[in-house]
Amino acid sequence: MNAPPRHLTDVHPSVPPERLLADLVPPRHFADASFGSYRPDPAHPSQQATVDRLVEVAATLDAEQGGWRRRLGLASRTTPPAIYLDGGFGVGKTHLLTSLAHAVGTRSSSYGTFVEYTNLVGALGFARTVDALASKRLVCIDEFELDDPGDTVLMSRLLRELADRGVALAATSNTLPDSLGEGRFAAEDFLREIQALAARFEVLRVDGDDYRHRAAVTGAQGLEDREVAEVVDGRDGAALDDFDALLSHLSQVHPSRYGALLDGVDLLGLIGVHPVTEQSTALRLVVLVDRLYDRDVPVLLGGSGGTDLFTEEMLAGGYRKKYYRALSRLGSLAEDGRRLVSSPA
Repeated sequence: MNAPPRHLTDVHPSVPPERLLADLVPPRHFADASFGSYRPDPAHPSQQATVDRLVEVAATLDAEQGGWRRRLGLASRTTPPAIYLDGGFGVGKTHLLTSLAHAVGTRSSSYGTFVEYTNLVGALGFARTVDALASKRLVCIDEFELDDPGDTVLMSRLLRELADRGVALAATSNTLPDSLGEGRFAAEDFLREIQALAARFEVLRVDGDDYRHRAAVTGAQGLEDREVAEVVDGRDGAALDDFDALLSHLSQVHPSRYGALLDGVDLLGLIGVHPVTEQSTALRLVVLVDRLYDRDVPVLLGGSGGTDLFTEEMLAGGYRKKYYRALSRLGSLAEDGRRLVSSPA
């Protein structure tokens, strides 16, 4: 007899610094990503141009692997590559970034989201973080977003020290480097730091449409709560949570632990889903959606589903690109979940 559905609200994960370092690899969703598996849209030539440039960067880093300058500790005398992929959500930027990490090698590269790196500094301290990341040839930063002045200064200093030690950098974002922080804090007060970040990167624009919208509608109606509970019931690796209870629980768990919160979860059912009106709550939900997407966890949405999940003010504000990314990813996961409704347990 199968155990009853678990609840994420019952999980209080503890994540040691060693795991934070070990987890800095491409997520499960992109475990097999490569330049060859990326399908550039002919209608948007910038996609193929970006692939070509990243292939060059990977080849350059590979050629340097056995170079005499690195063996003698002289890599800092040269300027390592620093690539910044800019474009809308759903154009394949993360696919390209993980492809670069795989091409360089997961032992020689570090891959994480912006928040994972800031969390790492909090857990290890700045000096230990620099030492750990400086052992890599490439540091990849997904979802580069500056949400507060402290993060601006922290990431500027971190990237400067890594570059000075010969580490190549690659990042993705929906915002050009010199516009980071715009609409979220008084960016003009930190213009020097932001410009210093921007000056380090070669910007590659990735144009295109959101590929996830080809298969999923992010504003789809929710399922009946009863139906969600019935599908989850009896499935190994499934979790069932009340939406409000989960949102409250997320406020008690550090975002760096949201991944660990999902350990062993292969399906998440949410009942009582409704629009979120408080911004800090919405931003925590965005992080959870990102971790669900990283792990390819299908989601069953009860209540109102994805309809008006975020307010019009949120979708027009400084964090709008985060919210639209979350809607895109949640729509894809919800489409995967709907396929399970008619599938046998």
